[in-house]
Amino acid sequence: MESRKRILTGDRPTGKLHLGHYVGSIRNRVKLQKEYDCFIIIADLHTLTTQPEKENVEQISANAREMVLDYLACGIDPSISSVYLQSAVPEVYELNLLFEMLVTVPRLQRMPSLKEMAQNAHLNEMPFGLLGYPVLQSADILMPRAHLVPVGKDNESHVELTREIARRFNYLYGDTFPIPESLVQGGTLVGTDGSAKMSKSLGNAILLSDDANTVQKKVYGMYTDPNRIRADIPGTVEGNPVFTYHDMFNPNTREVDDLKERYRAGKVGDVEVKDKLSAALNAFLDPIRERRERIAEDSGYVDQVIYEGTAVAREEARKTLIEARKAMGLAGIWNRISRKAEKRRKKQDTVTPSPAKESASQ
Repeated sequence: MESRKRILTGDRPTGKLHLGHYVGSIRNRVKLQKEYDCFIIIADLHTLTTQPEKENVEQISANAREMVLDYLACGIDPSISSVYLQSAVPEVYELNLLFEMLVTVPRLQRMPSLKEMAQNAHLNEMPFGLLGYPVLQSADILMPRAHLVPVGKDNESHVELTREIARRFNYLYGDTFPIPESLVQGGTLVGTDGSAKMSKSLGNAILLSDDANTVQKKVYGMYTDPNRIRADIPGTVEGNPVFTYHDMFNPNTREVDDLKERYRAGKVGDVEVKDKLSAALNAFLDPIRERRERIAEDSGYVDQVIYEGTAVAREEARKTLIEARKAMGLAGIWNRISRKAEKRRKKQDTVTPSPAKESASQ
């Protein structure tokens, strides 16, 4: 029976997740885990590329737990998906080093996402680790020999670099790695302030763990049509964040269509539109919040999920690194040296007793 193909996906551990994460990736992962072997990375090493300060490093453990708690609450099943901690898989460090030999600096400097990441982190100069971010990402993808990588449109170029590295390795040393494919997924969810992307750092996010009152408060603060200053003025639905969320999260399409019709005619106020959105969002989030609370009450369970997933990832990484080193001829170097050294040591022990043995006999 042919084994299932593999997926590598994951996030940097920045803490609790929001609706944008759900729309952009998590709901898709929940579906994909039923068809593929999923490796979900807690990418803590990637966090260091822009936030190496000690206070940020010390937050990784707590942030990882909160993130995994959201994964589980949304339906990620640890019995079929391996959720693992990137920094606890030492083979990734070595694969990263080996892959660095196969890519040039100008190639990395052409990656469009790196300049944006440096700007967002307010970095005046490009750190070496950030420049090598896509190479480390390639090591993440090829470590479990992933066939498919779900990504947003802005990260598709990173998978293309991985494909180049895998092809280069296979050309030089023989077929070792599959050539992974991108799966462009989800899209983005606008922020509550109308920004193009929901983000905790911008303060425009609704967290998956927000309670009902917090959700309602955030919805009341959402941007609508800026030209509509009274309820009797016809409003614009297209591009209106409130209706974008209705379309995404309100399953009552008749209610949504009615609100849109009255909004365009100037026959409904923002308060009613937002009240019904709050109700729809809370109905969507209620089962996630309930599962999250129930899982959180099981002390140590999240740590166990990460521990067991990391054990699976480490075993896969060990096998991958053995194959990579064997293909390159690196394993043979050490094997020859160790065999000769051991043979010489045994020969010396039989001819001339070591000082330690002489002392013991006296």
